[in-house]
Amino acid sequence: MVGAASLGAEIAAARLLAPYFGASTIVWANTIATVLVALSAGYWVGGRLADRDPSLRGLCRLVLGAAALLAAVPFVAGPFLGRAVDALDAVEAGAFVGSLIGVLVLVAAPVLLLGAVAPYAVRLSVASVAEAGRVTGRLYAISTLGSLAGVFLAALVLVPFVGTRRTFLVFALALAAVSAVGLARRALAAPLAVAVLLALPEGAVKATTGGDRLLHETETEYGYARVVQDRQGDRWLELNEGQARHSLMRAGRGYLTGDYWDEALVLPWATGRRAPPARIAILGSAAGTMARAYGHYFPRTRIDAVELDGDLTAIGRRYFDLRAPHLRAVTADARPYLRATRRRYDVIVVDAYRQPYIPFYLATREFFALARARLRPAGAVVVNVGHPKDADDLERVVGATLGAVFPTVLRDPSERTNTQLLAAGAPASGARLAARVADLPPALRSVAARTAQRLAPRLPGGRVYTDDVAPVEWLVDAEIVRVAAEGGS
Repeated sequence: MVGAASLGAEIAAARLLAPYFGASTIVWANTIATVLVALSAGYWVGGRLADRDPSLRGLCRLVLGAAALLAAVPFVAGPFLGRAVDALDAVEAGAFVGSLIGVLVLVAAPVLLLGAVAPYAVRLSVASVAEAGRVTGRLYAISTLGSLAGVFLAALVLVPFVGTRRTFLVFALALAAVSAVGLARRALAAPLAVAVLLALPEGAVKATTGGDRLLHETETEYGYARVVQDRQGDRWLELNEGQARHSLMRAGRGYLTGDYWDEALVLPWATGRRAPPARIAILGSAAGTMARAYGHYFPRTRIDAVELDGDLTAIGRRYFDLRAPHLRAVTADARPYLRATRRRYDVIVVDAYRQPYIPFYLATREFFALARARLRPAGAVVVNVGHPKDADDLERVVGATLGAVFPTVLRDPSERTNTQLLAAGAPASGARLAARVADLPPALRSVAARTAQRLAPRLPGGRVYTDDVAPVEWLVDAEIVRVAAEGGS
């Protein structure tokens, strides 16, 4: 049970951090590293404690202590992580720093106590030196199998069906029940107390502020999602840490947002095309802001809205009016989908994020070569590059990587935190887009005119990323730290 709780807590901890810091490789690395260090320290502490008090009672006290700390995690996590995010936002610290502090504070102590159990159990089980190897091997084999069970129980059963917070409580309840066997009768109050906590109704994971109203929140297979609406009626989708809006519907604005989604509607005309795209793929559709707009302004365009998390598509239909005459919603990871499909597209839009990071495999030369292979001869790729304010390192890298595959790469710095990159196999320019403004629906003409004025060649420099080497997360974190340092100087 102790092994199951250790690894189950690791899985649940990563999910607990996701609404605040995302679910990137860096967050997982911090979680795994903290668990390993805590277990290591626990082995050392457990060995010393076992020599001082080699008794079943002492072992059970350790397990009960771990159960109490695990049970406290979901109740401490919300207030602590909320304040931590606010403090870290003030200095623009990245997910690396934030998630490391979060996992250290929340789970290092209970995991340390769980690690102390193994040497304690060995000390109690070994009756003679002659059987030390056999007994130790058996106990560690049982512990490892328990850890394996904990991983699958947490990932496949508990987190999806009872939620992250109750996952901690389930493991805490199991540990408290086991520990009560070797303690006084009054210790039975511990599992009963945890069972009461388990039965309490759950509130909102994250509170809204400034008069905003929470319309919906859920934990999907891939993370935390919520829909928020402000007093003006504007509605948006937040994922995980909530530092970005992944879909947006403006009250009274129809199908336009006044944000980067609008530029993708007009950028394909920079290649000089005279007709709307016959077929487009939107990789990272979220709740469908772009798909909805394309379906409205270009009702004959066939839209493949590809989204890894199918729950977000359902949220789009319910809260964001996601519909279009020729919409095909696809639940799939962007790159495997593109590799498997035999469709050819006039436009491929890449807007897939685990904020603030583009998944590395969607920012490499190999991926963009695959995208070009799925384009029709006059087709184009539009990549939304989100980045810290006034930081362009990531844009330079993505631009250089696109330039290794496409002869034409243009940039549209539409927002301080978003740049649209247009890549095509044929010439493209702001002048070509300006010449096509009159061919666009009236509502899009001003968007096209402004976009045409901003369009320029990609920024020089930047390393070409490949599937083998693509340190997107480190690059973005370095940008965040640099921007924070410059802001404080």
